[in-house]
Amino acid sequence: MEETHYPQQDPNLALQLLLDLAHEQSLDTLLNKLMEAAISGPGSNIVCAQVWLLEKGDRCSVCPHSAVCADQSRCLHLHIGRLVKENSNTTEEQNDINNPDRRIPLSMGLLGSVALSGQQHYIQDCRPAADQIQGLEWLDKKQIRGFAVTPIVFRGEVLGVTAAFTRTALMEIGKPWVRVFADFIGGAIVNARSFEEIQRLKAQLELQNAYLKELILETKAFGNLIGQSAALKRIVSQIDLVAPTEASVLILGETGTGKELVAYEIHNRSNRKNGPMVRVNCASIPKDLFESEFFGHVKGAFTGALKDRPGRFETAEGGTLFLDEIGEIPLEMQGKLLRVLQEKRYEAVGEDHTRVANVRIVAATNRDLKEAVDSGLFREDLYYRINVFPVLVAPLRERKDDIPPLVKHFIDISVKELRCPYPRLTRAGLTTLLNYDWPGNVRELRNVVERAVILSGGGILQFNLPSLKGNNLHSKYIIPALKSSESDGYLTESEIRRMERENLLRILEKTGWKIKGAHGAAELLGIKPTTLLSRMKKMGIERPEA
Repeated sequence: MEETHYPQQDPNLALQLLLDLAHEQSLDTLLNKLMEAAISGPGSNIVCAQVWLLEKGDRCSVCPHSAVCADQSRCLHLHIGRLVKENSNTTEEQNDINNPDRRIPLSMGLLGSVALSGQQHYIQDCRPAADQIQGLEWLDKKQIRGFAVTPIVFRGEVLGVTAAFTRTALMEIGKPWVRVFADFIGGAIVNARSFEEIQRLKAQLELQNAYLKELILETKAFGNLIGQSAALKRIVSQIDLVAPTEASVLILGETGTGKELVAYEIHNRSNRKNGPMVRVNCASIPKDLFESEFFGHVKGAFTGALKDRPGRFETAEGGTLFLDEIGEIPLEMQGKLLRVLQEKRYEAVGEDHTRVANVRIVAATNRDLKEAVDSGLFREDLYYRINVFPVLVAPLRERKDDIPPLVKHFIDISVKELRCPYPRLTRAGLTTLLNYDWPGNVRELRNVVERAVILSGGGILQFNLPSLKGNNLHSKYIIPALKSSESDGYLTESEIRRMERENLLRILEKTGWKIKGAHGAAELLGIKPTTLLSRMKKMGIERPEA
């Protein structure tokens, strides 16, 4: 009887192979090396080898064996197979031997029974009963005589099975070697999977870290819900009301009003506060990358997909996903997003495995989504799905009571971050800010304050703002002009000069005729002391004697 040789019987070859397998950090590379050694190793008569691993049932709806599968929660998945090519065309057999979609229920056939029992089947010569071996009817066609189906076990748990087939009869001496290698493969598989999981979690944490840094940069421009206006108090009460729930929230407001900060406060006051808060700027994602950005992709899913990449839904698992500028999502992508919101399930690009999304959605937009729905640019069903609890963030021009505390806050953080000397904020400077319409909202206010802090050099803050219609004489923060009894709704040049003189005298009397320094007349007027002295001289104003 011709004997099958085992390269593992050579101590040097066995040691080298074990070392190579032990250092592998990729499951695919590990199994490929194993197949190469089994099929092409020195003295090997193995013509076919396979590795099946126990995993979750994922193809039950299309699996031909689902009717006889008692436990559809898990089954054997064919991870890799290798067949020695013959002179004839073996495409059909090769596809069957190495088909990644193949599944075998537990207890079905020889492979399934080995996985269920954990007992090795070592058949030295199968020819007498080849037609009685369920699931391996092809043995006779390929002239197979011997085969070994061995469970892959790690710490008492069956991970899968290995199968090796030869055209020569197996010898008893090879049985323990096959078992030793199967046990070692179990440890190598666990090691490779652990490393891959570490790499996946590392990539996920790196993404979370990047998203958090991005979020911090955005929220720094808005302070910490600072203010005292009725509009802000209304927003805070809405946040407190909706945050403890799992309801989807749609934050509405102009650009720069602080929608990101509101989203962060909803997350921070929710039951998910210990989970990640991931922000997606939908306006910055290229149209053809939305699906990959949201749901991730697997290696080889498309050109350039060199490795698995987790999507934003996976990164936000257990936390909150903030979809900023949700109105910019393409229409064809909105249906897939709706499915995730309704069914809490999604698939990564290039993967047929369905994942569960444990994520709360908070969206924001500066667009009129209802108008977009009427125009056919936004799905109506998605609109009602995200608009469960709308929160309207009022623009800064409608909550000017928040400007003084915001300015103080922005001065403090600007001095700290820019390492500038602390400046002085005058009433005149604050009045200048109160009289401005703030088309850029809180973000613009932050930039204006920061620039003024830099230019002040530790002196008085000077705010140079564009002069917009309605900003000056008609503001409620300007002292109303005295009406002339001699004119009809306007002031003459002499009346203006008289009012300016009277106003200057009132300020000088209020400050005790103090010109320079803190709380002096020049500071209250927002002008330089030299300018004030020049005006006093021009108007003939002198300090009265005591």
